[in-house]
Amino acid sequence: MADINYKDFDKTGAFERLKKLSAPVLADVLTADRVKSMQAGIDLGNGEALQYNYAAKQVTDDIVDALATLAEEQQLIAKYRELAAGAYMNTGENRRVLHHLTRGQLLSPVVHEGKDLGAFYAEQQQRIADFAEAVHSGTITASDGKPFDTVVQVGIGGSDLGPRALYLALLNYIQASGNGASASGSRGRKAKMAAHFISNVDPDDAAEVLRRIEPARTLFILVSKSGTTQETLTNEALVLSSLASAGVASPKKHIICVTSETSPLAKSEEYLASFFIDDFIGRRYSSTSAVGGAVLSLAFGADAFQDLLDGAHAADRSAMETDIRKNPSLMDAMIGIWERNFQGYPSTAVLPYSQAMSRFPAHLQQMDMESNGKQVNRDAEPVAYPTGPVIFGEPGTNGQHSFYQLLHQGTDIIPLQFIGFVESQDGLDVDFQGSTSQQKLNANLAAQIIAFAKGSPSDNPNKNFPGERPSSLLYAQRLTPRVLGALLAHFENKVMFQGLTWNVNSFDQEGVQLGKVLTKQVLGSGELDGALEAFSQTLGVR
Repeated sequence: MADINYKDFDKTGAFERLKKLSAPVLADVLTADRVKSMQAGIDLGNGEALQYNYAAKQVTDDIVDALATLAEEQQLIAKYRELAAGAYMNTGENRRVLHHLTRGQLLSPVVHEGKDLGAFYAEQQQRIADFAEAVHSGTITASDGKPFDTVVQVGIGGSDLGPRALYLALLNYIQASGNGASASGSRGRKAKMAAHFISNVDPDDAAEVLRRIEPARTLFILVSKSGTTQETLTNEALVLSSLASAGVASPKKHIICVTSETSPLAKSEEYLASFFIDDFIGRRYSSTSAVGGAVLSLAFGADAFQDLLDGAHAADRSAMETDIRKNPSLMDAMIGIWERNFQGYPSTAVLPYSQAMSRFPAHLQQMDMESNGKQVNRDAEPVAYPTGPVIFGEPGTNGQHSFYQLLHQGTDIIPLQFIGFVESQDGLDVDFQGSTSQQKLNANLAAQIIAFAKGSPSDNPNKNFPGERPSSLLYAQRLTPRVLGALLAHFENKVMFQGLTWNVNSFDQEGVQLGKVLTKQVLGSGELDGALEAFSQTLGVR
């Protein structure tokens, strides 16, 4: 393998080449042939696939060729292979980056201090699978000997956003698959336990969940890698109080922990069980580790979680393809670079036309903005170009009746990332006025792509749609566990490729620390900055 070099991307030859290129006019170039040809797919096995279509993006073959050259100059595939092989890619914290390894071996085994980490992650998932089966079969019960029927995850940030988004995305599919064969061939698989999530230190968050459950029938998952997260431990205290008030004799025997092997939680035998992660799994990338595995395996069964892992692994392998036109994650990433740095677009909207994915944009918001919202490179030197975009989004068609006004006719052009599915998850539908609900949903999606791209000129300025709003479409036949895993990995790999292109460290998050430090000062007894003292008094803290 050639030597790996890191440099700011404005020092590449492709950067200068891209500055000289012009975007095409979508109204002129967006044809049926373009829609059919500008697409790359990921084979997920079992007859499933995820497709990425970029026909409505403002790129030409020359632009794609230049982006491919940029990817080659920045050695993106080689760096990805280094990451997968266990290199210390998190320079800020001097850590490996191994979330890919939680869903399968990509290259040779990664060994750290004599431990095969791939085997370690697989062992934890097997432990979770065995534990979930014991809970479902009634071998492991609540304190009173009766079955658990509900699971509640207690964690914040990446311990909540990803697992919650995945749970909601699969809930309807899992419930519906009990009525017949699912896309992955399973039959009769229903949700095993209801799941809820407590994340915010705001007591109203916990109160809302605790009012809806029966504590004596509930298993809680406490997720904190360090075992010291303030918000999570505060919510644990609320949970323990609720369990005690409900007459549960041994409240901590209703709690399992997902933590590191060295945390205070791991050392306590008071809890029902503990499952482990390590410092090489960043929180926003932890949904395919025990952080997501425990709640999803308990809620849906370990087989459903394994299907998700298989889909993510297929997308990870696809991302190692060197030809950009056959690599959806790389193409998506590089078009994003074109839009951010050469077209000057500051934001990206993620718009899933699936109610099941209602919280997926919130997860991507954290994953992208916490990863690439950086102003210095890997060597802590300032960069001279914009990095990560602002990410936001909501499901369609709700968004059409909300913020699409600004997207269509606002002064800023915001690139769009649509997600769609040919079939619904449930199959429940009705033919009304000549079309079904799912057909109406997808008709809206197709129409929006063209409306944004081509617009509609009018002599009346209020009715003029300028168009030239670029979009891409990620789509599959149906939202299944494999497809969801592939979508998750696609975006993780897109963010990774963009961070490597910008030469930033996508795997630390120093930006979240300052607020925590000041919060501890406010809650302490020492002297505060005058303005901080005044705001604290205003809010009743001091």
